[in-house]
Amino acid sequence: MICATIRRFSVLSLLLIPVFACAPASGPEAEAAVTAALDKFYGAMKTGDTVTAMSVIAPDALFVESGKLETRDEYEKNHLPLDIAFEKQVTGKRGPLRITVLGDTAWVIAVTVFDGTFDGSPVNFESAQLAVLTRETGEWKIRSIHWSSRRR
Repeated sequence: MICATIRRFSVLSLLLIPVFACAPASGPEAEAAVTAALDKFYGAMKTGDTVTAMSVIAPDALFVESGKLETRDEYEKNHLPLDIAFEKQVTGKRGPLRITVLGDTAWVIAVTVFDGTFDGSPVNFESAQLAVLTRETGEWKIRSIHWSSRRR
């Protein structure tokens, strides 16, 4: 009985080796690609390029902010225009990205400090971001972003 169990485990282990050997890399190259996807999203907002910003967002993405959930469509129609207006007027200083990549899934945590004027009103707050991305057909797509902020 014990020998049969060991044989089954050995065979199963040998069958799984190719699966792990072919798993996508999760080192510096993957982290750079994840960073590039987020930079593409935020860079497009800064220039007002809605099409490019939305090209990085997965079809089933959810956005979380101020206790509200928004679908991709809701974000594009309601929130993205406000984010673009804000990004055009206020400069943020983003701290280092904390990136974790596990296979085809990545999560990124960052804090950005915003200081300036938006529509004539002073702005001074920190925004924490948690972004979840997945890799599909070699491209990283944003599946969810959660933003929270506090005054400084």
